[in-house]
Amino acid sequence: MADARRIVVKVGSSSLTTAAGGLDADRVDALVDVLAKHRSGGEKEIVLVSSGAIAAGLAPLGLTRRPKDLARQQAAASVGQGLLVARYTASFARYGVRVGQVLLTSDDMARRAHHRNASRTLDQLLAMGSFPIVNENDTVATDEIRFGDNDRLAALVAHLVHADLLVLLSDVDGLYDGDPSKPGSSRIAEVRGPADIAHVKIGSAGKAGVGTGGMVTKVEAASIAAAAGIPVVLTSATHASDALAARDTGTYFHRTGRRSADRLLWLQHASTPQGAITLDDGAVRAVVERRTSLLPAGIAAVEGEFGAGDPVELRDEQGRAVARGLVNFDAKEIPQLIGRSTRELARELGPAYEREVVHRDDLVILQA
Repeated sequence: MADARRIVVKVGSSSLTTAAGGLDADRVDALVDVLAKHRSGGEKEIVLVSSGAIAAGLAPLGLTRRPKDLARQQAAASVGQGLLVARYTASFARYGVRVGQVLLTSDDMARRAHHRNASRTLDQLLAMGSFPIVNENDTVATDEIRFGDNDRLAALVAHLVHADLLVLLSDVDGLYDGDPSKPGSSRIAEVRGPADIAHVKIGSAGKAGVGTGGMVTKVEAASIAAAAGIPVVLTSATHASDALAARDTGTYFHRTGRRSADRLLWLQHASTPQGAITLDDGAVRAVVERRTSLLPAGIAAVEGEFGAGDPVELRDEQGRAVARGLVNFDAKEIPQLIGRSTRELARELGPAYEREVVHRDDLVILQA
């Protein structure tokens, strides 16, 4: 932690706003004080993933709670995002720091050109001394292309910018082995793998009701980042300075894996399958155990409407999802390929059909 140079910090709505909606200027300023202090001198680069746009827009629109329908959420985000970035701009200006806003949807992670542009923009903002503030583009994101919560977005951004550390700030000072409000519950200081917290019952969104996450999404995000080789500190916003200074605070998630290709991380954690392909038992063993590509001969059935390049779910004959991949054929083409060899297909349909349905380089395993 002490050696981490590039850090992604994520802060939730409940740490920035009041329960009734609207920004809490004192809370924003307190967070900015910490972030500005730890980036001064140029030794550390920090990217902030900030929730709060929808929550900030509630009070100005006369809403007493977060709306459930997408249209009013988008309207609140439209009002609140401007207020949020204006508050950050004014607060960072006290330190002579410029703010750059980057709004993303999961579609931006899926499309290679968008993904590359986002990475380049964030790198350039850091190189020019600006402070990048990332949020989900709630004003245009639909249910199909939303991250669902900014915790998962933060894990993907940490991977995108090659971060050395991810800090998840909450209204609770770490992961507990029980309800932290009840006597007898203890903070879990370190997590070295899923087995360490298999016994823990993890709660959902907090009492304020202005966010979409909760501890469960933070643990999921920490698992995503750790599996991609990025350690994670989960603590409260009031302990942000301790986390950035590598002092003992919150819960530390050790790395559990190594960095993977960007598109594979997106494919596993941010993509929405557009259809499903059922594999016979032999194909399941080949894909899952031997990590081979999926060939037409191993397909038993197909469902959904998708085009070449779309993400699809690969299932066994019991309907369990075993993998996810980017398909090389349209859904309407696959029925004529089922159970046939690529050599046979090439003779009958042409050389374009002598290839994998899903190549192993565009495939992630969901169950081992």
